[in-house]
Amino acid sequence: MVCLGSALAACGAGSGGGGYVAVQHPASGPAVAPTGDVRLIPLEDAPVPEGVKGTARNGTSPPADTPAGDVPAPGTGTSGSRRTTPPGGSDSDSGRTGGSSAPGTATGTPTAPPTTPSTPSAPSTPSAPAEPGPAALAVGTPERAGADQRWCERVTVSFRNTGGTPVRSGTVTFGTHVIGALGIDWATIESSEELPAPIAAGTARTKTWTVCVEAWRVPLGMHVETRDVTVEWR
Repeated sequence: MVCLGSALAACGAGSGGGGYVAVQHPASGPAVAPTGDVRLIPLEDAPVPEGVKGTARNGTSPPADTPAGDVPAPGTGTSGSRRTTPPGGSDSDSGRTGGSSAPGTATGTPTAPPTTPSTPSAPSTPSAPAEPGPAALAVGTPERAGADQRWCERVTVSFRNTGGTPVRSGTVTFGTHVIGALGIDWATIESSEELPAPIAAGTARTKTWTVCVEAWRVPLGMHVETRDVTVEWR
């Protein structure tokens, strides 16, 4: 081919500068514009490669404002015609298919929408412990027992604090009845003693007192009975 090209070039040179040499567009790489006195004249129905300046077959150049994209690529159609392939479309001549369809559409496996991470719930605030309730003192039934004198009596009483706070102090009041020989209740005499405090919440205490009245109030043949017990506490 080199020898053939040289011979054709020689023939062209002998015709007074009007010879022609057939050349082929390179298979790869950009087209190179001719230099010097060399001009590129396209063959019949052969388009001018993009970026190469040359003379058309009729001796005129393409308009200067013609976009480069309007010049057909080598080997596609005839002169004066062009074809454009939409982005992402298919090219039947090259046997290639684009990766997407018409604008505004998507192909392939749909992806799941991004999941929004759940917001962690705020830690629960522990409720404040309930305030303990006030003291509540339950008084048991007095247990009576005889003493050395008929105007005295031994009395045992139990106290239980069912409240939420301790009992710190208080007063126990006894009601002693003077009973005659025929069972008649002649009088009720009150006396007071200190409460056995403190009594913590939920606990109980028991104490025995000797409760007496004036001797002259209980003549011979009479006796005393301490039946009533009342308590005031703080």
